[in-house]
Amino acid sequence: MSAQADVVILGGGLAGLALAIQLRQRDPSIAVTVLERRTHPVREAAFKVGESTVEIGAHYFADVLGFREHLETRQLRKFGFRFFFSEGREDLDRCTELGVSELLPTPSWQLDRGRFENFLGEQARALGVSFLDGATVRAVDLAQGDAPHVVQYDHANATCAIAARWIVDAAGRASLLKRKLGLLEANDHDANAAWWRVDGYIEPQDWSHDPEWLDRCHPPARWRSTNHMCGPGYWFWLIPLASNAHSLGIVCDAKLHPLDTMNTHAKAMDWLRTHQPGVARAVDKPEHALQDFLFFRHFSFGCKQVFSGDRWALTGEAGLFLDPFYSPGSDFIAISNTYVCDLIAKDRAGEPFAPYAAIYEQLYKSFYENTLTLYQDQYPLFGDAQVMPLKVIWDYTYYWALLAPIFFGKRLTAIALLGRLRDAFGLARDLNVAMQALLRAWFEHNAGAPAPDGRFLNQWSIDWFHEMNRALNDALDDAAFEARLRANVARMRWLAAEMLGEARRDHPAIDDHGLDALLAPYREEDRDAPACLDDAWYARVRQAVSDPSTIEA
Repeated sequence: MSAQADVVILGGGLAGLALAIQLRQRDPSIAVTVLERRTHPVREAAFKVGESTVEIGAHYFADVLGFREHLETRQLRKFGFRFFFSEGREDLDRCTELGVSELLPTPSWQLDRGRFENFLGEQARALGVSFLDGATVRAVDLAQGDAPHVVQYDHANATCAIAARWIVDAAGRASLLKRKLGLLEANDHDANAAWWRVDGYIEPQDWSHDPEWLDRCHPPARWRSTNHMCGPGYWFWLIPLASNAHSLGIVCDAKLHPLDTMNTHAKAMDWLRTHQPGVARAVDKPEHALQDFLFFRHFSFGCKQVFSGDRWALTGEAGLFLDPFYSPGSDFIAISNTYVCDLIAKDRAGEPFAPYAAIYEQLYKSFYENTLTLYQDQYPLFGDAQVMPLKVIWDYTYYWALLAPIFFGKRLTAIALLGRLRDAFGLARDLNVAMQALLRAWFEHNAGAPAPDGRFLNQWSIDWFHEMNRALNDALDDAAFEARLRANVARMRWLAAEMLGEARRDHPAIDDHGLDALLAPYREEDRDAPACLDDAWYARVRQAVSDPSTIEA
């Protein structure tokens, strides 16, 4: 006779173990079994991507699951995102740098995935989860009506079966249910990645002897940032891991940088010497011995369905994946796991849950589609030291205006409230689509712009920017929450108007891509609004792409 569980989770990586823990924390009586192919403990500095977290994922691990102590003591506090416009450059301290000079108020962490997943496995077992590592799933039989689903698997030299009311696929790119049900949905974001880990830390403070450059950041810990080395059609990441290793990776537009130019470690290093010679010199040292190397072709994909009223779901990369830029992977795990937990809780309480599965599906897919616009067709402008810093400011603002507050404020499942905000969401979406098109056009008009010259574009100097980050932690009632989100969308309007004005200052005939029409109803309302980016910040951006001999060093 088959074993039984309330929920069987296929895959015991980051998404699956976090979901199992969340389910047991919410309902200690629920029987959860996790089937994981790899044996535990896994090695540290594991070969998985998704090491950099941002606010939603970090909040999920630290506060929703309650693992802040582990993150503070066993992982690395992240010093924000940092961008260097360094294509072809040896003198990295003379490249335009975008980042914060001080830690943002809301923390995020760099995750050693092996260490973290070992910790999650221990926590899951301590909570009573049946976590079977070294288990290989052979078949999944989805039942009709109220009959239980059945999973067949091999474990400990035996063929086993387990019946469950719910099946959740968290098996990553193995995508067991996606393959079975034909749910793969392609998108038009054609990008590839190659990445590897090395021993020891890459220390950006070693890139310069200039005291002013070294003193830009407090603490002087650029190495704890997710450092992005940017160029046309690509970015290269440097992410430190708590196990005294550094994660390195090339992510690129497939049309501009074919995968066959970087699909071995030797090729990747040759590519790096061509496009990022200063970083190649820092990496190519005996103390930075190679640990592993992997690559993905066309890593971005969608999914036709992730939540079903027939008592199955997909989470993490088993469902969909966007892009590692801005590190949204853990965010989408946090969001999908929260929806799955709510559906299962409604089912166990005897409440109708199938209608909610359809609503959560629509919401989750809208989050995916809106976030995809930040990446699709945008990689060519990544090397533009004028346009890309403004894009980063815009993209952060969009993220902190809507999706992050919804998660921090525990409103993902507040259907009535989200319905009242539909007009604000619609305006924000339309503004973003128009802004992404304007940024592309701005970049195209900038062809042949001078090289960046070493300015520091300090995001901390924008008061409202770090205040939006801090405000994520505010506890608000529904009325105040609705007012906050509407004010955030107003901030997006002001920023869009300023950026459009700046684009027209440089290129008077540039197409506004519908922004004027979107902003026209609010011109009078926004007339006395404070500036989103002051003239000095714009001046620093302009200086970053001007002739360095004409400005003060």
